[in-house]
Amino acid sequence: MEESERIGQETVLSAELESTYLTFVTDDQLFGIPIAEVVQIIGMQKITEIPEFPVYARGIINLRGEIIPIIDVRTRLCKPFMDYNDRTCIVVTDIQGKYFGFVVDQVDEVTEIPETSITPPPHMGNDVAARYLTGVARIKDKLVLIMDVRKFLGEQEFANLAANAQEYE
Repeated sequence: MEESERIGQETVLSAELESTYLTFVTDDQLFGIPIAEVVQIIGMQKITEIPEFPVYARGIINLRGEIIPIIDVRTRLCKPFMDYNDRTCIVVTDIQGKYFGFVVDQVDEVTEIPETSITPPPHMGNDVAARYLTGVARIKDKLVLIMDVRKFLGEQEFANLAANAQEYE
């Protein structure tokens, strides 16, 4: 294969990844995050609580030797806590080289969302979710709230959670 063909294929794959999203449900709302940020999806497991973690940070898990802070999306969005069930999952993401797990009510699907289908999020006053949204997309008969996981916590919050989790490695 020639160098130009290989670069062309990499560009196509990169473009496909940019428009591919993992969709999940939390509190009966459908959210989407870029699949490129998802490391893996795992079923619920025992979460070790950490003293003085914020209420939305449920604790940490050990995933193949890697200590990962776990954030409950429902709680972070100021929604009432709901007991975990067999559909509850942890979406493990890579944020600036650190793994973070996000507890979601259930995973929906991996789907293509063309950039042209995404509109800016509406201004909803002080709605907590609006701070984390980068857009809204219509797929088939569903609305997907496109979320930026990097905005889900402030830089200092991410740094603090990552540092606290490292203490347990």
